[in-house]
Amino acid sequence: MSEWWNVEIVGAGKLPMLLCFLAFVVTFLATRGITRMIRAGRGPFRNNVTSSGVHIHHAVPGLGLLLIGAFVALSAEHGGFRATAGVLVGVGASLVLDEFALILHLSDVYWSQEGQASVQAVALTASCLALVLLGFTPARSEDLTGGQQARWALALSIALTVLACLVCVAKGKYRLIVLAICVPAVAFVGAVRLARPGSPWFRKRYAAGSRKASTATRRTAELDATWGRRWGWIADAIAGAPSQPNPAAKP
Repeated sequence: MSEWWNVEIVGAGKLPMLLCFLAFVVTFLATRGITRMIRAGRGPFRNNVTSSGVHIHHAVPGLGLLLIGAFVALSAEHGGFRATAGVLVGVGASLVLDEFALILHLSDVYWSQEGQASVQAVALTASCLALVLLGFTPARSEDLTGGQQARWALALSIALTVLACLVCVAKGKYRLIVLAICVPAVAFVGAVRLARPGSPWFRKRYAAGSRKASTATRRTAELDATWGRRWGWIADAIAGAPSQPNPAAKP
């Protein structure tokens, strides 16, 4: 175990990333635990919510920690400072993404169904961090030292991956884009499959009542019925089930 730690983590320079990943996950679990206690009126934070005064969302200190960690990482040369930067970035990013839905909708949707977007953002980010720790990186410095032909091949690969990600955006498959950063093949799979109903690609390229529209609608319904329910159960168990209606749409 000691040899694995020294070779695979410390020797490979992955200690800051590992600390970032651990800080990210622990901070999210702690934050959700505290907010659930506040909502239930239990624990030392049960009287934290008041009807007046300024409420500072935890995305605000999270943004500060994220910036400090980024600045330290850019200027650090010693391994201890880089490790500290990894912890600061992990804590800060977790606090910010825990309120991703609030930032996205510019409304307090923390305990509504729309607030589940924060849980999805955290889960996708944690997945990418874990993939990087396992060695799935989009590009390495060694890829640029194989001569001009290798560099052109890398540039072409990146360009095709970006193009596939843009197609995924048009098809409404936003989650695949984050995973494609570490596993580019995911973007190509999403790009060749049918679009999700309601996406720009679906509205512009699939005629109403056509075979593609019907197949896409059926497959999406089956996928959401199978995995959506399971994902919802896991998200509710970790982050708390929504208890408030979505806010009314603004004109």
